[in-house]
Amino acid sequence: MAMYESEHTKFMREWLEKHPEERVEQQKGRALWWDKPQSLSEQQQRAQASVPVKPYYYDANH
Repeated sequence: MAMYESEHTKFMREWLEKHPEERVEQQKGRALWWDKPQSLSEQQQRAQASVPVKPYYYDANH
């Protein structure tokens, strides 16, 4: 059974094969916005500041 692959996905796959230097740029962009080092104290502060989520968000009775 063949898996569906969108035309956009095919285009991007082919384009990245023709332009391998863009993989490096892609990794730089990811590092700039997402891959940030985190300290243990920051993680603990975020855990303490988090608010528990209700089981059903739209239920006003809980």
